[in-house]
Amino acid sequence: MNEGFETLAIHAGQEADPHTGAVVPPIYAVSTYKQDGVGGLRAGYEYSRSANPTRTALEECLAAVEGGARGLAFASGLAAEDTLLRTVCAPGDHVLIPDDAYGGTFRLFAKVLERWGVSYEPVSIGDVDAVRAAVRPETKVIWVETPTNPLLGIADIAALASIAHEAGALLAVDNTFASPYLQQPIELGADVVVHSTTKYVGGHSDVVGGGLVAASAELGEQLAYHQNAMGAVAGPFDAWLTLRGLKTLAVRMERHCDNAERVVELLASHPKVTQVLYPGLPEHPGHEVAAKQMRRFGGMVSFRVAGGEQAAVEVCDRTKLFTLGESLGGVESLIEHPGRMTHASAAGSPLEVPADLVRLSVGIETADDLLADLSEALG
Repeated sequence: MNEGFETLAIHAGQEADPHTGAVVPPIYAVSTYKQDGVGGLRAGYEYSRSANPTRTALEECLAAVEGGARGLAFASGLAAEDTLLRTVCAPGDHVLIPDDAYGGTFRLFAKVLERWGVSYEPVSIGDVDAVRAAVRPETKVIWVETPTNPLLGIADIAALASIAHEAGALLAVDNTFASPYLQQPIELGADVVVHSTTKYVGGHSDVVGGGLVAASAELGEQLAYHQNAMGAVAGPFDAWLTLRGLKTLAVRMERHCDNAERVVELLASHPKVTQVLYPGLPEHPGHEVAAKQMRRFGGMVSFRVAGGEQAAVEVCDRTKLFTLGESLGGVESLIEHPGRMTHASAAGSPLEVPADLVRLSVGIETADDLLADLSEALG
């Protein structure tokens, strides 16, 4: 039976406990496991860095909802990124990244991996020809965010998968903004999907985590080896919280999208707003691609404010329901100034974001209340 997304999110990797009948996987707060003789492991468990039953449940569920062969859970999204890149790259290799990538991803490349001998090049991932032209013989990964953070750019996953594979490279897709519910990169040709599970997957701003889902069992095994060797794994309580959030991802994402569309409608007609960045708008340059590869257009909205940086900062300071804070994807609405907050590390680089930009993570509160809050903050 081909089970639907909601069914997989609630049941994959989460069979009732055979001893007690508990319908929710327990938190296995354990570091080591009794062995039945030297080398005789029970169900494959020996030490919780290598594997933990609670983490296994989350990893199996992540793989199921993304349609991949192997899921892996990490202590943070950046831990997942670092493990992936150190698995598939070596000194001398080259990676293409979005020219408006998440600030933490840019910092990982610019301050950590470049010192290790891995070079990177920002490119407009929405321009297929530009990506093709930027590929080198030493390119090992095309790294994609779609939508991007914070400018909501859209990449054609299927087209970029073809370019990557023709060059003998991997296509890695950061699916954090879309979530597995709205977008399935592996189905479109991606080799590996990356998540900050802190965001929509967890969904309640109460846990930090990361995830990788490999399209092939071979890549999954390589990643699992490095996950164990490098050790930045999700703890059992973090895995349990993330798995709990994943169960309601579908219903939450529908409400995030509903509310975001209302917010976009308000912003698009407001005299203090000079530009709204949202892939659901027909005038968005990636709208047609997003409509083709996404179920809906997501809960993230960015906009630019008349009056420049100071005006944008003042809007962020004046909201009451939209909490001023970093991160995204929780049930509560957040507002931030990327230039001074999440993307400060990109200042002065080709990835520097506009100073008048405001980013919203639209939550699942009553939509009319969110509109009233933004209207008052914009003046």
